[in-house]
Amino acid sequence: MKLLIAFSLLIFLIVFQEQISCFSLSIPGSPGYYQDGHFVIGGIFSLRVTARDSRIKFGFNDAMNIPEAVILNLIKNYQHMLAMVFAIEKINKDPNILFNMSLGFYLFNVDFFETKAMESSMALVSGESPPIPNYSCRPEKTDKLVAVIGGISAGISTQIFRVLSLYSVPQISYAPFDPSLGTRVQLHSPYQFPVHTAALYQGIIQLLLYFTWVWVGLVVPDDIRGELFIKEITQEMNNHRICVAFAKKGPVYPSGGGVGWYQLIARLILTRVVIAFGDSHDFLMLVPLIICCATFGNIWITTSDWYTTTLPLKKNQLYTFFDGALSFSVHKDEILGFKDFQRSVNPRKYPHDIFIQNVWSNFFECLHFYEHGVRKLNQCEQNRSVSTESLNIWNMKTSPLSYKVHVAVYAIAHALHEELSLRVNGDSLDKGGLQAPLPWKLHPFLQKGQLGRSITEENTVNKEVSATKLDIFNYQSLLRGTKAQVKVGEFVFESHSVHHLSLNDTLINLGEYHHQSFSSLCSKSCLLGYRKTPVNWNTFCCYDCVLCPDGEISNETGMDQCFKCPEDQYPNKQRNHCLHKIMTFLSHEDTLGAVLVSVAISLCVFSAMILGLFICYRDTPIVRANNRNLTYLLLVSLILCFFCSLVFIGQPSRITCILRQMIFGVVFSVAVSAILAKTFIVVVAFKAIKPASTLKMWMVTRLSNGIVCCGSIIQVCICAIWLGTYPPFPDVDMQSEYGHIILLCNKGSTLAFYCVLGYLGFLASLSLLIAFLARSLPDNFNEAKTITFSMMVFCSVWISFIPTYQSSTGKTMVAVEIFSILASSAGLLGCMFLPKCYVILLRSGSHSKKKLLK
Repeated sequence: MKLLIAFSLLIFLIVFQEQISCFSLSIPGSPGYYQDGHFVIGGIFSLRVTARDSRIKFGFNDAMNIPEAVILNLIKNYQHMLAMVFAIEKINKDPNILFNMSLGFYLFNVDFFETKAMESSMALVSGESPPIPNYSCRPEKTDKLVAVIGGISAGISTQIFRVLSLYSVPQISYAPFDPSLGTRVQLHSPYQFPVHTAALYQGIIQLLLYFTWVWVGLVVPDDIRGELFIKEITQEMNNHRICVAFAKKGPVYPSGGGVGWYQLIARLILTRVVIAFGDSHDFLMLVPLIICCATFGNIWITTSDWYTTTLPLKKNQLYTFFDGALSFSVHKDEILGFKDFQRSVNPRKYPHDIFIQNVWSNFFECLHFYEHGVRKLNQCEQNRSVSTESLNIWNMKTSPLSYKVHVAVYAIAHALHEELSLRVNGDSLDKGGLQAPLPWKLHPFLQKGQLGRSITEENTVNKEVSATKLDIFNYQSLLRGTKAQVKVGEFVFESHSVHHLSLNDTLINLGEYHHQSFSSLCSKSCLLGYRKTPVNWNTFCCYDCVLCPDGEISNETGMDQCFKCPEDQYPNKQRNHCLHKIMTFLSHEDTLGAVLVSVAISLCVFSAMILGLFICYRDTPIVRANNRNLTYLLLVSLILCFFCSLVFIGQPSRITCILRQMIFGVVFSVAVSAILAKTFIVVVAFKAIKPASTLKMWMVTRLSNGIVCCGSIIQVCICAIWLGTYPPFPDVDMQSEYGHIILLCNKGSTLAFYCVLGYLGFLASLSLLIAFLARSLPDNFNEAKTITFSMMVFCSVWISFIPTYQSSTGKTMVAVEIFSILASSAGLLGCMFLPKCYVILLRSGSHSKKKLLK
């Protein structure tokens, strides 16, 4: 008996299951906004975030005086619904699109609840709310459903997709592009609007470079979009020497009180510029953080239009804290007629719109009452419209998401048009009896559509433009407390090498705590004269500044390396500028040059006086002794030695450089050869005292002339070889003296120069040796002692000359050589002739031949 009752009850349930289910669906729930048509498009939107969601806890509602029932009322999101209604009305007025058939809609508000998104999706396919799966209680609604537009986030779109994919109903998501939702290649994946990531990344990079913001933080949703953004933007930033101070991931939909966001506070203190990737709904917990950290003076750069006009009681309060932020938005043309449509919207015009009652109540802050559980506005509010109010909350400009919804409606309409056209052209059905196609039949036509391109009422897809334009907006406070997003520039992107950023500096306002010189750096830019040196892992953002090394400068701030000045310039003391070097050489105007000229001329005159004295007393024995002609020759060569020093003074030229060394080498070789000849004569003279001596013949002039000629010719040959191979030439020395360009004579062949000196040293050493050996001869007619002493002076001067010359530069080097010439010549003159002058002038009676022979 029990089995029979159970079986009968089962049969009853099977027979009346649909009626029972549909009866249960009539229980009041969350109704939608329905308008009938031959074809119905579903819309799942999110209007507000409420405190009923236990996952959201801001923690300071009382401080902000925000009602507990409604934390953020996103009135701006109502524009998304209006964009869909407006598009459908325009399509219904065009008889060419749907063959005089009409579009309807079925709109749901799921706020930001993923569970409500799934519930509303099931209501769309069942016809009633709340729904029961696998039942269609309103065939007149469900059979007309051709596609669905929604939702505002990737999470909500995913929940919608899970339901609609079971019935192959096309879904167009107006949420930010999310690779995890699949692609259009897959048959049942949600259709998404493509993103212009390359243009966005380059736009951000160029904006940062424009303001020289090279130390920035990244805040992204904790999903695949955030991961890709961090990976790709970081690489681009490194290529342009911009550093990521931190990269913080946060939950797309906050949970656990949003504790993770508060970890950003320490980072925000040290990082002035923060890039937030995502839409408003991605960072619901970021709103209180911006308010909390407003005093830090951060600049926020967002990758989309953020709805900052969200607080219901204190309109635009968030602008006070978000003031100065910059945002990027893909350039979209205004929807023709949409502003006028928004101005005409009011509750009286759309009495069946259940959402406008709540929007109007919050928008106008008007009184309302409930009738049978439905919110009703008082009569005075029914005719009010946004055109009668000068409020800032409702921005008539088309938001990017509203534009996407508008485009999605036209994409569905044209897909319907193509599907119906195939049936009409194939005469498969009567035009008067066209039925809504099965939803899955629209997939091939939607897959051909291109949602990312400009879509108008006349044509779904226009020709693709080659460039992507991004508008740049600045959140700022205007006069009289008005808050607005002001367009301050645009970025046009064609390729990585072809792009253009244009900004209107006069319109940009970086907020209360900022000004145009606002900077975001890990380290302060190095001053002029300094260069960067890395201090940690980041080689081009975090660094110390060190002074440029000697000889180098940095004439710009923040330089990585110092550089050397051109050879004709030198760094100043601050090492930030190059100064032209001073041309320097030993000139006659210099004090040192004037002194040396005076000394050389004085010695020349003195030598000439001695020569004149010897000529006047040429017949005296002391003059005639040791070959009078050699004495004259020696005095003349000494005069020329003093004069040759004058050639070393003055600006070097090719002629003077050659004359300096040639005259010096030849004249000194003549002088030393003459001394050598006199030394030989001293020795020979004492060996030839006896009249019968065979050596008397050597006393003739030929011996002395031969020694002088032989000694001089060898030096002339050395100089000739020097001139023929690598002669001296004028040159410059830019390195030896700081700030000076030394004009000098390059010796050409250094070997030849030292051969000349070496030969002179050989002659002097030979004279010194012979004179030293003859020093013990009788004093009368003996010049061996004076020659020995003079040669010792001569050799000492030139031995000291070599190391001193090698260690000298510039004027000093030339002065050392002149001094050596004058000193050695003066030594010869004084040691050899001053004693004789003394005898001639002061002891004139003691130099007779008879006296000298005693």
